[in-house]
Amino acid sequence: MADTPTVTSPAELAELLDRHAYLCDDGLATACFLALRMGRPLFLEGEAGVGKTELAKTLAAVLGAPLIRLQCYEGLDASQALYDWDFPRQLLHLRAAEAAGARDVAALEGGLYDRRFLLARPLLRALETAPSVLLVDEIDRADDEFEAFLLEVLSDFTITVPEFGTIRAERPPVVVVTSNRTREVHDALKRRCLYHWLEHPSFDREVAIIRRRLPDAAARLAGQVARAAQRLRDADLLKPPGVAESLDWTEALLALGARDLDPDLAAVTLGTVLKYREDQDRVTARGLDALLNGG
Repeated sequence: MADTPTVTSPAELAELLDRHAYLCDDGLATACFLALRMGRPLFLEGEAGVGKTELAKTLAAVLGAPLIRLQCYEGLDASQALYDWDFPRQLLHLRAAEAAGARDVAALEGGLYDRRFLLARPLLRALETAPSVLLVDEIDRADDEFEAFLLEVLSDFTITVPEFGTIRAERPPVVVVTSNRTREVHDALKRRCLYHWLEHPSFDREVAIIRRRLPDAAARLAGQVARAAQRLRDADLLKPPGVAESLDWTEALLALGARDLDPDLAAVTLGTVLKYREDQDRVTARGLDALLNGG
């Protein structure tokens, strides 16, 4: 793990995150602090848009470490996440050696698997970069096989390349694993990590987040957006908005020079907060005035 000599408590870590415009509650600050202090991966689960990925980015900024991101998806395998061999460069090396009259076949073959021909994918880059923050984003989108492979890597922070040997992290990265819970992640991976569930923020905290991220937003406008977003989350939508969408909505309104959120502005900017036609139709049918003013 990256050393954190100046971070002595969850409260101090929360203050450092706040300086980088990330507001977190006591529970999340404690989970992050313990992950750093104990050298354990941090598993963050919650609905999309609640700030899981943003926390990893901000944590990297706080630690002064590069963020190395592995975006998970169905079909992700080791060659895309771990390493691969640079076959074109190997071929050029082989041809150059033959042109130079190389005769030692064993040495020639051995030279093909030198470290300079090894392409480091996110997991290997994180092990070789110290300090670093490794973000394994949306692990629930990956296959079960990859999840088991990731568990093996995180167990001892080593990678074995059959043609090359074992690569061990001199200084293990800070690891943040996120999940939107589109499927259940196996217990074995969760047990390896410290776990924290991220809820949508309360109204007051969401207003504070909007104003912290978008200082030009007046308290009234931020409150109107936050209140509308909270009501949308209770509206039985296919994809309820997260904080990310609240920020997008506020930024769009600011770009239009709006000082208040009224039904007309809500109608023309609804695409910044609702990304499914069915959700937009449902909210529009109910009435945007009801969304903004209750009822």
